[in-house]
Amino acid sequence: MTVVYEDNHIIVVNKASSEIVQGDKTGDAPLSETVKQYLKEKYQKPGNVFIGVTHRLDRPVSGLVVFAKTSKALPRLNEMFRLGTVKKTYWAIVKNAPKEIEGELVHYLVRNEKQNKSYAYDREVPNSKKAILDYRVIGRSDNYYLLEVDLKTGRHHQIRCQLAKMGCPIKGDLKYGFPRSNPDGSICLHARNVRFTHPVSKEELDLTAPVPNDSLWNGFKFD
Repeated sequence: MTVVYEDNHIIVVNKASSEIVQGDKTGDAPLSETVKQYLKEKYQKPGNVFIGVTHRLDRPVSGLVVFAKTSKALPRLNEMFRLGTVKKTYWAIVKNAPKEIEGELVHYLVRNEKQNKSYAYDREVPNSKKAILDYRVIGRSDNYYLLEVDLKTGRHHQIRCQLAKMGCPIKGDLKYGFPRSNPDGSICLHARNVRFTHPVSKEELDLTAPVPNDSLWNGFKFD
């Protein structure tokens, strides 16, 4: 992880694709603990360091994660994420060109807990939640297309599921139909930008995370 922004109340980091945001059954050290350790060492704090998890990124996804550093900021950030006032933009690498160069996708997603997977439908079905995103093609390389995705709702695996439904599974995403995995277990989805009003100072924040430094991400010509 690298720190993109920090003040008294929040810290925003650029997560690597292998890191988990919160502890899970793997027992691997979560990003929240790494951030705690970083703050403990930086400020030479004795005892426990407060870190509040406000949202999650799937383990194979890289990019921006926002943490609260104070109990004042945490409930406010939680509410902002719940209401959708935190605006998130992602970049995704896909093999197949979308039929349209840009557009809005509206689906109804049903989450299967056992499979840890969501299924997209064109109309409302039982237990479904409406999912909306905007996408546009912003770059091309010899073999792939780079899409910019603006999330309008925050559903389980939403971008992965909706792009796959459109016929454009994300590179490396076996779960949603890409034929091959990436060697490092990542998928080519990156939380690129986050925009929100600071929960305490009310300052407008607009933060961007560099893409992973490899030939695939660096090989795009931008439209």
